[in-house]
Amino acid sequence: MIVKKVITLSQFATFSCVLLSLMSSKILKYMKIIFTILCGLVISFSTTAQTNVEKKTKIKTVTSTNTSKEKNSTTTPISPASDTTKSATETISLIETEFDFGKIPQGKPVTHIFEFKNISSAPFSLDNVQASCGCTTPEWNKDVIAPGATSKITVGYNAQNEGSFAKPVTITYNGNQTKQIIIKGEVWKTPVSSAPENTKINSLKNEQ
Repeated sequence: MIVKKVITLSQFATFSCVLLSLMSSKILKYMKIIFTILCGLVISFSTTAQTNVEKKTKIKTVTSTNTSKEKNSTTTPISPASDTTKSATETISLIETEFDFGKIPQGKPVTHIFEFKNISSAPFSLDNVQASCGCTTPEWNKDVIAPGATSKITVGYNAQNEGSFAKPVTITYNGNQTKQIIIKGEVWKTPVSSAPENTKINSLKNEQ
């Protein structure tokens, strides 16, 4: 005898409800996973964007700071301190610091006069004028030189040694200030002349 099972309408409805509940729970689970992933992506993107904004802000700040420094460095003039110091300490103005005698005969002394001016606002006198060797002899006025006044130094050379020469002479003034002048030239050897002939002796020889 064959028994046929007939599914009633109430049983079908119950089965359908159970199936739908199972499917909805799985869908919710997947949706939660997808939502969690999306939230993580959004948080990561926002953190990266904020970091990039902070870096750009720092770069702009550093650039503006360097630009302002360059402007300040280019607009600030440099005062010529060296020129001011030099003009403030300068006292003597020499008309010439070197003289060339050219060619001079051996054994003939020569001299040259060096003139200078007091360009400071205070009077002073020369402390010393020192030659580099005994063949050079400087002479100078030891009186006080007023501001704007001139004086002179006479330098002599005995020209005893043959050949070229260059002799420095050091001027000391105001305690520790110095200047240097130079004389130079070339000494040529003069020919040795023979003794004059004695005419009286020759006349006596002729008479004999």
